[in-house]
Amino acid sequence: MAGSVADSDAVVVSAAATGGQGSSAGRGEAYGAAALQEAPYLSAAAGWELRKLDDGHLNNSLGSPVQADVYFPRLIVPFCGHIKGGMRPGKKVLVMGIVDLNPESFAISLTCGDSEDPPADVAIELKAVFTDRQLLRNSCISGERGEEQSAIPYFPFIPDQPFRVEILCEHPRFRVFVDGHQLFDFYHRIQTLSAIDTIKINGDLQITKLG
Repeated sequence: MAGSVADSDAVVVSAAATGGQGSSAGRGEAYGAAALQEAPYLSAAAGWELRKLDDGHLNNSLGSPVQADVYFPRLIVPFCGHIKGGMRPGKKVLVMGIVDLNPESFAISLTCGDSEDPPADVAIELKAVFTDRQLLRNSCISGERGEEQSAIPYFPFIPDQPFRVEILCEHPRFRVFVDGHQLFDFYHRIQTLSAIDTIKINGDLQITKLG
């Protein structure tokens, strides 16, 4: 099946996306050797499968090996992708993108599956709120939201500017970096890390790279 990978540490195996199928989906972003150096756990044989969430029909797919001259389809927001093997200590999720020109908010979540009814448990949700310049963190387990955290040394996101978010999984916590600077830790509220196997992204941003 398109989207399968050989490397057990590959983070994103497939991506489900909603949105139009216009020319922007064909332009994409270059994903070459430099990207693999940044995220060595991403298999060089990784393929992508983009489909529409609402009807499940295949929108676009690439199963060819990652090479310097390969261009992947643009990652459309809202985005839902599978993390092969789930999370484990030492595993990192990379999200690179560009904030919209007039943003209100965007969110990046790691969840236990992609179920909507009942809703999947959320291990960590990062929500950037531009009106209040807050970066909120929370979980949602069995439909119950946990205690929200908001303390940060500074608000790292700027409208119409690129960003790089890294979520590093450690034994007791997630450690979150933005543009190379550690901003906060979020201690695990779901202890079975391998069950955290989905990434969801929505809101006022464009995604340019995942790893």
